[in-house]
Amino acid sequence: MTSLDGKTIAIVEDDAIMGESLMQSLCLEGAMVRLFASGEAIQRETRLRDLDLIVCDIRLPGIDGACLFETLQAQVDAPPFLFMTAYGEIDQAVALMREGAADYVTKPFEMDDFLRRVQSSLRPAGPSDGGVLGVSPAMREVEALLGRIANLDSPVLLSGETGTGKEVCARFLHGLSRPKAPFMAVNCAAIPAELLESELFGHEAGAFTSARKRHLGYAERAGTGTLFLDEIGELAMPLQAKLLRLLEDRQFYRLGGESPVPFQARLIAATNADLDALIRDKRFRSDLYYRINVVEARIPPLRERPEDISWLIERFFDEMATVSQTLARGITAPAEQTARAHPWPGNVRELRNRMERALALNLTGWIGPQDLFPEQAAVTAGDGGARSLADAREAAEKQQIQLALSENEGRIGKTAAALGVSRTTLWEKMKRYGLTGDALS
Repeated sequence: MTSLDGKTIAIVEDDAIMGESLMQSLCLEGAMVRLFASGEAIQRETRLRDLDLIVCDIRLPGIDGACLFETLQAQVDAPPFLFMTAYGEIDQAVALMREGAADYVTKPFEMDDFLRRVQSSLRPAGPSDGGVLGVSPAMREVEALLGRIANLDSPVLLSGETGTGKEVCARFLHGLSRPKAPFMAVNCAAIPAELLESELFGHEAGAFTSARKRHLGYAERAGTGTLFLDEIGELAMPLQAKLLRLLEDRQFYRLGGESPVPFQARLIAATNADLDALIRDKRFRSDLYYRINVVEARIPPLRERPEDISWLIERFFDEMATVSQTLARGITAPAEQTARAHPWPGNVRELRNRMERALALNLTGWIGPQDLFPEQAAVTAGDGGARSLADAREAAEKQQIQLALSENEGRIGKTAAALGVSRTTLWEKMKRYGLTGDALS
């Protein structure tokens, strides 16, 4: 699940066999690798600023890894360090992380785990190197729009189907504009209409029978931050009038209150409804619509941005695998291909739920199509005999790799890209299935 194309990595390892093995694995991932046998050797390197990462053994002849780290970190724009350590040196590795090292990996380690740690330890990418909300052109446009309006105070309307990530976009905009202030999210469809006014605007003690003390509403608790109203199309007409007044006057009254309370937050509204149709049906105020729709950002459904599917799968895997007790080591190419062909009626939320279930229930080490889509796994064998799921999966995987190798003239790099897997993963599978290709491609 890594991609190191174009990254420059230095390995400092005195064990020649270990160093060559790591170098080969990183080269297969597309990295440009320089191997050094000692700390003194890399200190003579004059292109340290070009490095995206230094992978360094703690125990080295001469100057050890800790001293090397201290020396190089004093330089301007020093590269991050990923330490390799024996079990008995973990305390020292943790201490180095407190001093600024990116991460450490304990020997012996699985290559997939090592590659994931390399990926997460790389020098942070610049703004043009990758998207935050997605990698598809559509989501990059959304991200660029939100970046342009970050410093404005105007209300923003986020529209799109359920599960497309509207709240994620709202939090992204909040992080760009006022990250240290509160972000108050309100689902207008989840709170009963008779309670929503009190939750939004608060109430004074004695405002109604159960109001024993003053309650501050979301609008007040948002402070100078962001008030995010999700499913604003569900807001009752009386509350729509009060929300309009809040935006016009930049103040409101708590229920039972006589003194106005200033509204200092930015309003971001979201809806999956057709507000124009609601206006025609007289279920949504046109004046409020024009007031909240100063800037509109449409979040496209996942089926319209297939480039984001593999990107999201990888992000969810990395996020969930670090906090769960999953046995899964990665996602198979057939699983990603099946995911790209799925219509995703539940959008990103459905993809996240399927990934969470797949990681929780996986027993094989690799997430295949049957893990993401178990409802499709209940098929009978059509060749006259039942086979285990593992056998069927391996047969399909081998066939797909053979097809991709043929289409890409046996070139490992292009084949891995076409299958959506790392070069190392493809190389290991080819060895398992007895397939051949051009290892230098």
